[in-house]
Amino acid sequence: MKDYSIEKKEKLANTIIYFAEKIPNLSKTKLIKLLYLLEESYVKRYNIPFLDIDFEVWQAGPVNRETYIELSDEPNIFKEYISKKCEGDNIYVTSIKKFSDDEFSDNEVEMLDYIKEHFGDKPAIELVEYTHRPGSAWYNIAKQTGLLHSFENGLRNSSEEKINFEYFCEDENGIARYREQRMINGIT
Repeated sequence: MKDYSIEKKEKLANTIIYFAEKIPNLSKTKLIKLLYLLEESYVKRYNIPFLDIDFEVWQAGPVNRETYIELSDEPNIFKEYISKKCEGDNIYVTSIKKFSDDEFSDNEVEMLDYIKEHFGDKPAIELVEYTHRPGSAWYNIAKQTGLLHSFENGLRNSSEEKINFEYFCEDENGIARYREQRMINGIT
């Protein structure tokens, strides 16, 4: 992983804060799914990345490895922004700072609201099922690479296969716009 830029760290941290403030009892699993759905939805609508972070195909669905690690251990990258609370096997995320929309455009704030409204009240397991549905990017990649069989048979729980968000662009112009934005963000 490349180091996060200050801007990307602030944007990701404030995205997490937004969800933690708006969604009671926000679990680690639910948060990771919401981050994925935010990225997918934004690319579908605008053909540009929202957070521009990688999501890998894991047994539990699309996962950003760095966020997963950050939320599994004591927060390090986001220690000034969030805290976590363990209750049994569950990890819940709470905000330390207040949400700041300084890093967000009006369209991005609108998308945050959209994700909260459409998915915020769903339990984590329902979001996992939604991201695993036949025809989803996760499902298609898992099936094409043989990971689906491994996941279903308990032979594997993670992979380094990445979700290619170009999959959600409507046409070649959308793909070109997505690639251009990633280059601007310093991602190739």
